[in-house]
Amino acid sequence: MLEWINDLGQWVLHWAETPYAVYALFLIAFAESSFFPIPPDVLLIAMSILDPPRAFTYALVCTLGSLSGALFGFLLGIKGGRPLLLKLFRLEKVLMVERYYQKYDVWAVAIAAFTPIPYKVFTISAGVFELNLRRFLMASAVGRSGRFFLVALAIYLFGPTIQKLLTSYLNLFTVAFIALLLLGFWVIRHLAKRSADQEKTRS
Repeated sequence: MLEWINDLGQWVLHWAETPYAVYALFLIAFAESSFFPIPPDVLLIAMSILDPPRAFTYALVCTLGSLSGALFGFLLGIKGGRPLLLKLFRLEKVLMVERYYQKYDVWAVAIAAFTPIPYKVFTISAGVFELNLRRFLMASAVGRSGRFFLVALAIYLFGPTIQKLLTSYLNLFTVAFIALLLLGFWVIRHLAKRSADQEKTRS
């Protein structure tokens, strides 16, 4: 599975040097918010290295694509309901996300949007649990823009130094993002299991 995800990551990277890079960035950011496994940061970094003055433009494209995908995931959740959520994710994960929403409301979305925690779990479940759409999009915008513009800012501020570092170790950064992705799924699974065990103890 890791090899398959790594190959997919390399496929994402190859778009950086094509005339369709901006369109690919938008579509990958869109897809990652609802079903695609590779984070768009990989392509965002590569494109920003190739054209640093446009790094913030790319971050904006990435944010808009991701928010569009989040809305799509939200609508999927509304239309498919809990049965769809249980088809895509295990019951303990669904229950854990539901508890997070009960505790943190839409800010649970902002946390997932900024961190390696799988964002798609939260976008679809937000529709299922009928979160306020406006507040959901606001929290998503905070998390996603914060994450993507931070990448752009680092490349813009540190210029040639960070560009050289990222260029030299781009494949390593790709693997690191994949590792963080898998870690995020592991965290979700671990927290879900712990929540389920606590629920059993109370009952």
